[in-house]
Amino acid sequence: METFGLEKLGIISAKAVYRNLTPAQLTEKALERGEGKLSNTGALVVTTGKYTGRSPDDKFIVDSEGVHNEIAWGKVNVPITQEKFDRIYDKMVAYLQNREIFIFDGFAGADPVCRKSFRIVNELASQNLFIHQLLIRPDAAQLADFSEDFTIIAAPGFKCIPEIDGVNSEAAIIIDYEKRIVLIAGSQYSGEIKKSVFSVMNYLMPKQDVFPMHCSANIGEDGDTAVFFGLSGTGKTTLSADPNRKLIGDDEHGWSDHGVFNFEGGCYAKCINLSQENEPEIWNAIKFGSLVENVVMDDETREFDFDDGSLTENTRVGYPVEYIPNAELSGQGNQPNTVIFLTADAFGVLPPISKLDSDAAMYHFVSGYTSKLAGTERGVTEPQTTFSTCFGAPFLPLDPSKYAEMLGEKVAATGANVFLVNTGWCGGKAGDVPRMKLRLTRAMVSAALRGDLNEDKVEYKIDPIFNVKIPQSCPDVPADCLNPVDMWADKAEYEKSAKSLAKKFNENFKKYEHMPQHIVDAGPKGE
Repeated sequence: METFGLEKLGIISAKAVYRNLTPAQLTEKALERGEGKLSNTGALVVTTGKYTGRSPDDKFIVDSEGVHNEIAWGKVNVPITQEKFDRIYDKMVAYLQNREIFIFDGFAGADPVCRKSFRIVNELASQNLFIHQLLIRPDAAQLADFSEDFTIIAAPGFKCIPEIDGVNSEAAIIIDYEKRIVLIAGSQYSGEIKKSVFSVMNYLMPKQDVFPMHCSANIGEDGDTAVFFGLSGTGKTTLSADPNRKLIGDDEHGWSDHGVFNFEGGCYAKCINLSQENEPEIWNAIKFGSLVENVVMDDETREFDFDDGSLTENTRVGYPVEYIPNAELSGQGNQPNTVIFLTADAFGVLPPISKLDSDAAMYHFVSGYTSKLAGTERGVTEPQTTFSTCFGAPFLPLDPSKYAEMLGEKVAATGANVFLVNTGWCGGKAGDVPRMKLRLTRAMVSAALRGDLNEDKVEYKIDPIFNVKIPQSCPDVPADCLNPVDMWADKAEYEKSAKSLAKKFNENFKKYEHMPQHIVDAGPKGE
């Protein structure tokens, strides 16, 4: 039996080893093994148990001598000893003996100059299908000459014992940057594999002077490239899947001296309340070869109920980028013309769109404000205010100032326009008013991308509380949908809520003592 080098990991007695099976073969295997069911569209549908989102309290980094002085240790990057990692590793390898093993060998990084190779070792065929579709798939020649830079071992069936293994629960996601190995135990949520790749790239790319970004990206007919920063649920996937622009990627990119390039070869979209009318590209991508997680499906008709969040609000689908009709299959674009920060403001007081100068761009990038939406992480059942540094703190192993510095340098070098877009609520708090209509957000984003919101074309006013520039007109958007105070029936309540959020911004920014005063001064004024 061909083992494809698994013995190097200590897996010496596998029942069977499958490497880089096709999506059809992996779907067959998953069905044979009872891992899921087929929908009426042909997609493979699975449920992931109690882990239906990332589990940040179960994530660790090995505190080894080689990386100790590089990692920004704290609540996000939690250290674990080499001894504990080795013990869990040995137990996981023992667990995988005499089981079927699924390997995917592939790449992260569409730019060959910056590309890294990953070997993903899976217990489940369905998770191997997911990562096959999410990463960049090698051709036959690349596969024959493959040598991995990093290995990820994902075994949801292996449960840690916290009191023995020194972790917090039965699940553990542990990165050993020095040994170049990631362990994912106890969780079947496929996003843990995807984000582990991202965390590794966020460590490796700055060493090559490449700015790693938690963003989506697309490109217009004239080659104008745009990037969309934002945490899960703020609209990165939805807004970048634009029928009038080619999709470069929906979540993870690098920004080099050559331009923007996708880390991935697929997309991982939220499905809650998905409709064919509002998001036709994602709707039509849910077909054979896609992996659907935790979407409720009728057992008889095999039809989806995308509005049913009873399993989780964080329902997901993973599919290859070529399932999007107008995808940029090279995964690469030019230097960005437009940078958009996406936030979902549950207070309903941030402007639907505002333009940021260079200082304000740095301030809001470092702040990374949004409302954490239900289901994206375990235990989050309603929107919560959060500040996630650089719109990606959970995945940034280095000091945030490093990433912020790189953004500032890239924006300065390219002259890109920067906008802050609120895809959340306006005119009232979450629960009191509906979320911002997607068609209006699309219209504002499209105007920004076309250059219709350049300062020589529209009038701007400074928001007296948040200190950002609000356009006073925008094509296809009513004027009273641009200034947040105009959308509130109770002006006094608006001012109270806005000042409360401004205070939270300023309190959060106090921890960035090393930031220059001109960036601090670009923050909210209305506290």
